[in-house]
Order: sequence, then C-alpha cells, then structure tokens
Amino acid sequence: MSLEADMVAVLHICCPRVTVGAAPVDTEVPYVTWQHVGGQSLRYLDNAAASTRSPEIQINAWAATPMQAFELIQQIEEALCAAPALVTTVHGEPILAYDDADVASGYLQTFTVCGAR
Repeated sequence: MSLEADMVAVLHICCPRVTVGAAPVDTEVPYVTWQHVGGQSLRYLDNAAASTRSPEIQINAWAATPMQAFELIQQIEEALCAAPALVTTVHGEPILAYDDADVASGYLQTFTVCGAR
C-alpha cells in the first residue's frame, strides 16, 4: 500500500468520515480532512526516488464542539504515532479552527508521515 492508503486506514479507525481536501458542506460531524502541505523529497545522489516518501500532512478534525474536535485530533495523533506501517513526527500542538459556515469546530495539526512510496 502507499503512504496515503496506510494513513487513511489509520484515520478511518478514529473516524468513519475521512476526506482529502475539503469535505462537502453537509458532511455529518465528526469528520476528518487532510491535505499535503509540503515536506522533504527523498532522493538518492543519483536522483533516483527512494522506496519511501516523507510528506508533511495537515490533518483537520471537525466536530460539533471544540473539545470534541480536540479529543479526535488527540486520538489521531496517538493512532498515527502507533501505526506500524508509518513513521510519524508531530509538528507542534493542534490549532483551533472553524469551518467557513461556522457549523463545525475543528483542530488542525501538521505531521511528517514517512511511509511506502
């Protein structure tokens, strides 16, 4: 499996609704969104691709209340760090956010996730 497939499988353990990018407007809470936000490309001296990748990924946990979203992002952090197929580095504490319609509260957190190409 790819890094993204392995990561999404872990996210689905924490929440049944996981979407890359933005979720549709009427998505039931709680839900999780995620996106690539950069990272270091792993290449050898001959410029060949490594068998692993190490992108930075922002994961967003959305729920009816800020504390529910915070509890969900904490579960996600623990699950990603414990996943045997991934090596996860946490970049700081979660950041409070609100969706554009002020329907859901969220917490955003960035991780470097190393896994299979």
